[in-house]
Amino acid sequence: MAVSTYTRKPPPLPVRYGFAAVMYGVVTPMLWTSEKLGRADRVFQSMRARQLRQLAKSNPFKAYVPGKQDVIVATYPKSGTNWMMQIAHQLIYNGRGEFDHIHCVVPWPDVMPPFMQGYAIPLEQAEHWKTSPGQKRVIKSHYDWNLLPHSDEARYIMVIRDPKDVFVSSYHFVKEIMFGRAMPSVETWFQAFLSSGIMGFSWAANTAGYWEQRHRPNVLILSFKSMKRDLKATVVQVAEFLDLHPTGEVVDEVCRRSSFEYMKCIDEKFRAWQVGPWRPEPTMIRKGKQGGSSELMSPEQQRQMDAHCMAELKRLNCDLPYEEFCDLAR
Repeated sequence: MAVSTYTRKPPPLPVRYGFAAVMYGVVTPMLWTSEKLGRADRVFQSMRARQLRQLAKSNPFKAYVPGKQDVIVATYPKSGTNWMMQIAHQLIYNGRGEFDHIHCVVPWPDVMPPFMQGYAIPLEQAEHWKTSPGQKRVIKSHYDWNLLPHSDEARYIMVIRDPKDVFVSSYHFVKEIMFGRAMPSVETWFQAFLSSGIMGFSWAANTAGYWEQRHRPNVLILSFKSMKRDLKATVVQVAEFLDLHPTGEVVDEVCRRSSFEYMKCIDEKFRAWQVGPWRPEPTMIRKGKQGGSSELMSPEQQRQMDAHCMAELKRLNCDLPYEEFCDLAR
């Protein structure tokens, strides 16, 4: 079932080369220097502060008024975003939602740099929901709760993933899409993750913000851990939350299309653009594992990550049952 005729438009080569020149000619040497001086985390903190100031001044998405058709999948980066978008989208289309790329059907209104313009279908053009069986559309965001547009009619879904697994996934993703061999060391990325998070957002602050909203009838909090344990139960839960009533056959088809194996086979439909014009597109569906942080992190780093995140949640007066969502390091 074709649902959109939108065609994504990669930026012209001069724009891509210009962006790459800044990235590899300015940002990368600055990171190398700061890493050698032991100050890389300060660079990431500065980038985070700059981004938050920008969002405080200009966040067009927050001015949008969501309607009853909107299903906002707002997850922390590398926490199963594409997985949840696929589940929700396939439920809305009775397991027959087709697309050239997920962002031909799912808007991503977060403030984007000029390089990313054309990456996803604009919100105002995403009207295919009007002919969908479920009469809904999925919208993606990585923003904290306070940066989103709020409406009692819209529905919000967040997936909480073990920060240790988020860390590993983000390291591989950023290395492949952006830095390549110039990627900062694991230790530098670890310290940056603790001090400033990914894309300028703190895992603990993001999680605490959504967890506080869990009692709202239009907010659903899911754990990546439980999704890996029982995908079918997750699909049924999401369907009930969206007030959809799929048959058993539809549920089975949504599970098939939302399985790691199926999504891995169509990885090109979820991939991001490559920053360097000379590099291949990065893999998006890599491993999708729960509890695989030992791939990059030492036991001490794992314990430190757990202790830091739990302390931050406590500082934010968040009573998230950490051990239910995350595998505590031994």
